[in-house]
Amino acid sequence: MPKSSDHHGAGATGSIALVGAGPGDADLLTLRAIKRLQTADIVLYDDLAGEDFMAYLHPDAELIAVGKRAGHPSPRQDEVSRLAIAHALLGKNVVRLKAGDPTLFARADEELRAARDAGIAVEIVPGITTATAAAAAIGASLTKRGVARRVQFVTGHDVDGRLPRDLDLAALADPTATTCVYMGKATFPGLTEQLIAHGLSAATPAVIVESLGSETTKILRGTIAEIAARLTIDRPSGPCIILYGAALAEA
Repeated sequence: MPKSSDHHGAGATGSIALVGAGPGDADLLTLRAIKRLQTADIVLYDDLAGEDFMAYLHPDAELIAVGKRAGHPSPRQDEVSRLAIAHALLGKNVVRLKAGDPTLFARADEELRAARDAGIAVEIVPGITTATAAAAAIGASLTKRGVARRVQFVTGHDVDGRLPRDLDLAALADPTATTCVYMGKATFPGLTEQLIAHGLSAATPAVIVESLGSETTKILRGTIAEIAARLTIDRPSGPCIILYGAALAEA
């Protein structure tokens, strides 16, 4: 994905790369992500992508903040796609920088479809997703022989900010799985109540990691019941991921 000013001819269409920034630590960016940043003309970036990535940008690159933090005002998804496409049609190489991995709860499907409908070349550059980065931060494995052979990722809120109504609660209450709840700090107490009703032990180990990848990272360990109670009375201000399952007993 070369810089348009050096390699594109007049009137040539640029390209779009959906790049995963990982949990916010620049040293966890992939080599491909760094290459795309180095050759980007335009970077549309999320708040949660951090700022360390800016060290890899070309001096002439234009930065456009597009928000995308749950619970806070942010540009509409169709507006973000429109911006990316408009710049690509001008022959620019566009990086759409997303926290974590673009393919997990990042609405990549909408941006891919919009780019393809516009006839623009688009690629996905994977990043380290928050769940695996959180497991590394707490020094735990998400899987464990004879204990947890399955890992499941789930979003904790629907478009209205509430707990999704179509969750597979039987699967989420499976004691042999490790579950990673994205964007669930507001709804985890309600989810926990339903999990216990579906047979999951209230003593199931759980960890909540706040502001992962930043200097203010906080880790709180307990049971699902304890974590849910804590979130009820003292909800963290930073973005959180919640992990629970028997594999985390020694985390």
